[in-house]
Amino acid sequence: MNNATYISIFYIFAAITVFSAAFVVFSKNVIYSAFALLFTFFGVAALYVFLSADFIAVTQIVVYVGGILVLLLFGVMFTNSIMQADLKSDVLHVVPGTLLLVATVGGLLFTFYTTGTWKPSDVQLHGSVVERIGIETMSRYVLPFEMASILLLAVLIGAAFLARYDKVRNNEQ
Repeated sequence: MNNATYISIFYIFAAITVFSAAFVVFSKNVIYSAFALLFTFFGVAALYVFLSADFIAVTQIVVYVGGILVLLLFGVMFTNSIMQADLKSDVLHVVPGTLLLVATVGGLLFTFYTTGTWKPSDVQLHGSVVERIGIETMSRYVLPFEMASILLLAVLIGAAFLARYDKVRNNEQ
């Protein structure tokens, strides 16, 4: 494929990411926002592929789509069945959000147009990135890795305890 094809595919994925993210923000239905978030996460993963960051793209799909988004959907659906609440949200603070959007886009455009030349680096990576990440995680960063896993385990136990405590307390009343 030539460069024009790559550029057009990049713009397609960038548009999917931006429009689905806008739908997440401006949708009044929480379920629709969560499903739009799915397209946002996949779009970001595709952009990582274009940056030759395959490991981060797969991690994006596994962690965010496979974990966080599914957890969010289950949480919203279970909360809806327990509380029988209307899952609508109002879009608030449109003016400050629009000002922040204009400032961010202005800053990005300023950076884009004032930077000299955009060219790929001449430095090429040798070896597997995944292998290097594995070696670093299990050698230099093993303590923070294990601390994060213990923290996540404690959070899981705490969430299970709190969910069970509410159910037991509601049955006693």
